[in-house]
Amino acid sequence: MFRKLSYKFKNNRFILNYSRMWPFIKPFWFRSLLSILITIPIGSLDAVIALALKPFMDTVIMDQGGTTPFNMPLWIIPVFVIFFTVLQAALDYGSAYLSAWTGGKVTMELKKKLYTKLLAIDQSYIDKNASGQIMMRFNGDADTACTGLLNNVRVFTTRIFSSVTLICVLLYTSWQLAVIAIVVLGTSLYPLTMIRKKIKDIVARSIVVGGAVLTSFNETHAGSKTIASYNLNEHQKRKFFDTLNQAFKLSIKNIQRTAWLSPMMHIIIAIGIAGTIWYGSYLITSKTITAGDFVAFMTAMLMLYTPIKNIGKNFNAVQLSFMAIERVFEILETPIKIKDKKDAITLPSLKNKILFKDVDFSYVPGTPVLKDINLTIKKGQTVAFVGNSGGGKSTIVSLIPRFYDVDSGSIQIDGHDIRDVTLESLRDSIGMVFQDNFLFSGTIRDNLILGKFDATEDEIRQALKMACLDDFVDSLEKGLDSDIGERGTLLSGGQKQRVAIARAFLKNAPIVILDEATSALDNKSEAIVQQAIDNLMKDRTVLVIAHRLSTIQNADKIVVINEGHIVEEGTHQELLAKKGAYEALYMAQFHKKEVNEKEDDE
Repeated sequence: MFRKLSYKFKNNRFILNYSRMWPFIKPFWFRSLLSILITIPIGSLDAVIALALKPFMDTVIMDQGGTTPFNMPLWIIPVFVIFFTVLQAALDYGSAYLSAWTGGKVTMELKKKLYTKLLAIDQSYIDKNASGQIMMRFNGDADTACTGLLNNVRVFTTRIFSSVTLICVLLYTSWQLAVIAIVVLGTSLYPLTMIRKKIKDIVARSIVVGGAVLTSFNETHAGSKTIASYNLNEHQKRKFFDTLNQAFKLSIKNIQRTAWLSPMMHIIIAIGIAGTIWYGSYLITSKTITAGDFVAFMTAMLMLYTPIKNIGKNFNAVQLSFMAIERVFEILETPIKIKDKKDAITLPSLKNKILFKDVDFSYVPGTPVLKDINLTIKKGQTVAFVGNSGGGKSTIVSLIPRFYDVDSGSIQIDGHDIRDVTLESLRDSIGMVFQDNFLFSGTIRDNLILGKFDATEDEIRQALKMACLDDFVDSLEKGLDSDIGERGTLLSGGQKQRVAIARAFLKNAPIVILDEATSALDNKSEAIVQQAIDNLMKDRTVLVIAHRLSTIQNADKIVVINEGHIVEEGTHQELLAKKGAYEALYMAQFHKKEVNEKEDDE
């Protein structure tokens, strides 16, 4: 019996959710407690006001004059009511202020924790969730959780103490009528127990649709040129309107499942009030209670019932808050797979080689992407990965900085399994330039120093020169302090690439990964960027994913990937001599180039 009660206590959602939130509330516990304690007199003063009407009714109305039973002047009673109402209002303001202050602080701390989690969370999580979903889960849920939690604690604490003291007034004035009032109260509150089950699935689906709405805005902003160039306005509009329609239908379903609560409580309470008036009239005529008792009773009952009739909305908000808390902690408690071991070591600088040993990998269990990869990359070598799209080229290089972990086998740097070294030291050793490099809003300088925050002006100028970016920067009125817009929208594709290359120069990592860094550029931009890349590759170990085979003919080793397997490896000349997969790729590109040149001549 005791174990069962203990289990219920530990698994009570109210207790569980507040225990989860306690570490965030703890630094501000005094203000939090004070905001709740203030609600005690706020609620209790309702009873004082109701009780004051009894002597006033009996003495003034029924006796037509005289003094109160406490021999106080009659004018004291209305003054008394005004005084306590003003006091109640002042305390309510103080409680609201403290609750808002605490709620804001707790929300801020919770968002800090969620953002820290987002920075560390596995790449696979990011891959599976749209940007809108991320915003809803990591930002919106924190607001819902904290705002609903603290505001509703204040509301419910006020309601509890108001209800307790008002029930005492009911019992004091007429226990017979109080029995009716309490039974009606319990009956009206019973439907609240069904709310959570009715809205849980609706809320979960609303989160998904709400995320889709945010994603639509993000995609429309980021893809504005694509939308315009393909005349996708109507298509995007229909798609967005469909999403809004889904959100509307879900909100209506939520109303259908919850809006009946308040009207039902109104009906039950109206029946209770009618019954009280009927039975109260009998008690007055039979001299069981006085008219003052009845007026005080009715006032207390109405003060008790009025907020109760609307408590359905508050309770619904509490359930939404609890669900948000559960979603927040579902994220916070999600285990991170890509992390440091307890005994992880700092990776020494590359001295010998990078080794792929019997590596298998899959994004989705049971659907292998890489199979039995064995590869040696010596220090100072330039190794290019080529092959058909979807063969696994980008996946191979993504495993080295541990964006993902291998399913089996190992990747070693100078004999150290990369899972045995710290992520910080591993990623410090790797510089990456992607096909679509992400630039942050701010200035050119802001984006460059991400490679090295304490870089000197000389180091920055050298990086600009090596990235063939110095002339462009010097042509700008504000130079390095020129704003580049969100995601670098004020720069051309080639300029973005060179900023990313300059950033990699400043990082000065011994291993460089180039993931199709020139494939999206025109010939003129490619030539400039290729020169910058050639500068970056000097005296480093380089892994290149190449789309254009002409750019990697001088690589020390070319690795051909097909359907997750290494099918060939060797130099350009060696692979052509084999007349295998590489020669087929090369000849296909060479023939395409000849056709294009012929068409240009014509």
